[in-house]
Amino acid sequence: MAYRHIPGQNLTDRRTFLTMAGAAWAATLAPKVAFALSRTDATYASAFMAPDGSYGVATLTEAGEIIERVPLPARAHGMTWSSVTNRAVAFARRPGTYAMIFAPDDSIEPIVITSVEGRHFYGHGCFSADGRLLYATENDFAGNRGMIGVYDGTDGFARIGEFPSYGIGPHDMTLSADGHMLVVANGGIETHPDFGRTKLNLDHMEPSLALIDTATGALIERHAMPDTLRQLSTRHVDIDADGKVWFACQYEGARNDLPPLAGSFARGEDIRFLDLPEEVTLALANYVGAIAVNRRDGMVGLTSPKGGTAVTVDAKTGLVVRQEQLADAAGIAPAADGFVASSYSGTFGKTRSRVAWDQHIVRVGKL
Repeated sequence: MAYRHIPGQNLTDRRTFLTMAGAAWAATLAPKVAFALSRTDATYASAFMAPDGSYGVATLTEAGEIIERVPLPARAHGMTWSSVTNRAVAFARRPGTYAMIFAPDDSIEPIVITSVEGRHFYGHGCFSADGRLLYATENDFAGNRGMIGVYDGTDGFARIGEFPSYGIGPHDMTLSADGHMLVVANGGIETHPDFGRTKLNLDHMEPSLALIDTATGALIERHAMPDTLRQLSTRHVDIDADGKVWFACQYEGARNDLPPLAGSFARGEDIRFLDLPEEVTLALANYVGAIAVNRRDGMVGLTSPKGGTAVTVDAKTGLVVRQEQLADAAGIAPAADGFVASSYSGTFGKTRSRVAWDQHIVRVGKL
């Protein structure tokens, strides 16, 4: 495996973590939790902010019932899960420097890792097909280039190497069904931790989508946004049952522009933008915050916190099959009946809780 070894990985043990998080475990799995799991079609995890301002990650049923909570040292963003190892990861919100590995069923103590010097996390990552490696999108802020950090899931998630994302500002990332290819959304926006979340190059952005060989870290193909859409930041990705990549964008141009906000492509083909009705594009408010594919039903879900809307699209025809208002719409994930969505104001599906859900949801159980 042609990864450059990077020394200096930092691990945080359980005692230090609990001190840092300011809370102990909420509970271990109890009989009522096992009962809740037996009644749900799917189980999910999402990061949240509690009413007292503390952060955590929760495991939930499809109905929105909170099964388990784990404290976090700071705000998280995206998540990933390996069905092989039953390990989940919550990644710090950009420009955060931590990621926490845990088991949704509370069968292991958490591991908190920190990014190495000169890097910060971009909020997303994914596991290899066998769960033995964890890939994370990272920023080499001195070199102004996106990187994919590689972590060993068999050895305490030590950092064992990295390779380029072949773009600037990599955000979301997913794995092909055969495990041989990473799909990376390079948002094209330059940032530096000295300037917090400030976007430094909005006048000359370079958004792109890259396909990368997991065995070598080599670039397979790269799709740049057209010159007329250089301010269309490619942010989130998912893959459908046919292997087609779906991507969602956030527009950094004029508010009254109506650019396409989502699209798809297959390997070896050009990207095709989703031709949404004008009223749907207006409702998305130039900002798709999350995308998910329901592979069984052949549907694609989009959410917009700025527009307060959730949209379901037929993956074959590109037609909108459902649109609903959801104030502060945040995460979206496949469910038994289409999708389940969350909001910053505490809604998860049809249930409202006192926590504020963060941007993303990951499925961590049956469906």
